Parts: sequence; C-alpha cells; structure tokens
Amino acid sequence: MMMVFFIVAIVLIWGISVRRRLAGMNENINQAMNQIGVQLSSRFDALTAWINLLKGYDEQESENLMEIVTSKRNKITAASSPEEVQKQERTICDARNRILAVSASHPEIKTNENHVKCMNALEKYEKMACTNRLIYNDHVTRLNRELHMFPTFLLAGIFGFHERAYIEAVEGADLRGIKNIITNEKYPVRTGLDR
Repeated sequence: MMMVFFIVAIVLIWGISVRRRLAGMNENINQAMNQIGVQLSSRFDALTAWINLLKGYDEQESENLMEIVTSKRNKITAASSPEEVQKQERTICDARNRILAVSASHPEIKTNENHVKCMNALEKYEKMACTNRLIYNDHVTRLNRELHMFPTFLLAGIFGFHERAYIEAVEGADLRGIKNIITNEKYPVRTGLDR
C-alpha cells in the first residue's frame, strides 16, 4: 500500500512539474508576441509620422497611404497568430516602399531633417521587431521540441498544450530601401498595398 502511494505521489509530482514547465514556455511565447505587438505599434507610429511628412510633397499619395495604413492596422497581442503579424509586416513594408518611391521622385525630401529622422526611427523599430521575431521563434522551437519528447508528450495534449507556429520573414522586409535612400543610392521599389 505504501509503495502504491509513493508511485502515485511521484507521478503526480512529475505531472505538476511537466505542466509548470510547459506553462512557463507558453508564457514566454506570449510575452514575445506582446513585444512584437509593441514594436509593430511603434513602427506604425513612425510610419504615420513619415506619411504626414509627405503631405508637403505629394498630398494625394500621402492621403491614400494614410487611409490604407489606418484601415489595415490591427493590434497584435499574445493571442495573435503569426499570420496576423505577417499581414501587419506586409502593410508596413508596402507603405514604406511607396514612401520611398515618392521620396525618389522628390529629391528635396532627402535633405529634410525630419524625413531622415523618420527613416531612422522606422529602421530602428524594424531591427527591434526582427530581434523579437527571433526570440519568439526560439521560444516556439523550445516548446515544440519539448512537446515531442517522451514522456512529456503523454501529458501535453491532456493539459491543452499544442505546437505553436513560427513567424516567417516577410518578403521585402529588409532594410536596404531605407539605407539606400539615406546614402542616395539607387534602390528597387516594390509596392503591394493595392493588392
């Protein structure tokens, strides 16, 4: 009888330990997604400031961009999916590329100090968002790996833990366009906001 009680106690302690470990990993993923949301919000703020700056050079394009960006902007929270993050990333990248196209057609923008500040701010937030995506994906890798390990996978489904999806890089999300316009080099401009 004492032996049965001892085995049940060990299994119970092990189950609690597995649950706590998986819950901690899941919380790390949620925190990383929240950080991505903060960075995306900051990027949208920098982007709208940059769009407002364009009003003096191309008011029609500025208004169109502002309307598109405002309508497509969504808040990213811990409950958001990687697909929602990628959709927001595409909106930012497409708007950035259209701003760069307007900037290319108005060389006097390049000398505007606020224009350079907006570009630098957007670049800074893009780098932070990239770092946060790496952190998120690292936490997802750890959780997914743990879910496949024996004997953890025996309890993971019972406790409601499932594999999480990774955030893939968005095509055209690199920073070359911003750096090239600052250095006055030629750069390719692609937009996709009208899709």
